[in-house]
Amino acid sequence: MNKKTSKKAGPAVTLGSRREKRRFWLTIPQKLVRRPIIWEIGHKYPIVTNIGQASVTQEMGIISLEMEGRREDIKKVIAWLEGLTIKVEPVEIGTIEG
Repeated sequence: MNKKTSKKAGPAVTLGSRREKRRFWLTIPQKLVRRPIIWEIGHKYPIVTNIGQASVTQEMGIISLEMEGRREDIKKVIAWLEGLTIKVEPVEIGTIEG
């Protein structure tokens, strides 16, 4: 009998591309409440998102968002969000520095 072995292919990891998980509070202003911000993150950046909590009204949105990806990609997402006037605050102290 010839047994075939299967190997699960994981994400390609190169030096300097270690994946991290970080959690943030996003405060979304009224003008962006109806925009699919989380969907856009997943399509613009190689980041996996997970919503921990969310409270969205017509006036504003507050979302606890976990992001998983390379540190430099998470930084790019934060800069993009802040450019949209979304307030981004780390849930843990020292989440993303410099």
